[in-house]
Amino acid sequence: MPFVPRFTDGRAFPQPLGKIVCVGRNYAEHARELGNPVPRQPLLFIKPATSAVSLEAPVAAPFRRGDVHFETELALLVGEALTDADAAEAERAIVGIGLALDLTLRDVQARLKEQGQPWEMAKGFDGACPLSAFLPLDEAPDWSALSFTLAVNGEERQHGHGADMLFSVPELVAEMSRHFTLAPGDVVLTGTPAGVGELPRGAELRLALSGGLRITTRVID
Repeated sequence: MPFVPRFTDGRAFPQPLGKIVCVGRNYAEHARELGNPVPRQPLLFIKPATSAVSLEAPVAAPFRRGDVHFETELALLVGEALTDADAAEAERAIVGIGLALDLTLRDVQARLKEQGQPWEMAKGFDGACPLSAFLPLDEAPDWSALSFTLAVNGEERQHGHGADMLFSVPELVAEMSRHFTLAPGDVVLTGTPAGVGELPRGAELRLALSGGLRITTRVID
C-alpha cells in the first residue's frame, strides 16, 4: 500500500507520498561530529517513497545489515507543485510540519563514500524513513524558533533548533525546487543536529516538536 501522509487532526493528505528530498550536513556541529566539511551549498539526496513508514509504529531496523544510526529531522509536507521557486513561494507551499528519523546504515555509507559511490543503499532501504503525522499549517511559522528533541531510553540525545540550520527552511526548499520539481505529497527533510548515534535494539524513543507534537515508539529487530 502506498504511504499516505496524515495530519495530527486525523485528516489524510489527498495524495500518497511521492518522494522524500533530504539535505546532508545542514547543521555545522553534525558535519563536524562525523568529520565532514561544512558545506557551502546544500548537499541533496532523495529517499524513495518505499522507505517511508509510520513513526508511531515500532521502528523495525535492519540490524542484520550492520550498524543502524538515528538522525532526527524536521519534516515538511509539500502541498503544491514547486519548480524553480523563490523562498516566498517555497514557504507558501509547505502545508505541514512533523518529525522523521533518517535511518542510516553507517557502515554501508562509509564504504560507499570511500568508493565515491552514491548513498542510496545506506539511506533508501525499506523502512529507512519513519515519519510522524504532520501539524497542519495555515501560515508559515517562525522557522528559526522551531525546536525538536529525541530521547533514547529517557536520555536526550539530539536537540535541534531552526536557528542553527545552515540553510533556512524557505531557502532550502527553494533550492531543492531548482533541481527537482516538488509535487504535492512530497516530503522534505531538513537535516539533523549533532548527537547522532547507533540505534539500540529494544530502545524506547521519545520525540517532541515545538507546537505540541509528541511521539513515543520502540525499536524492534
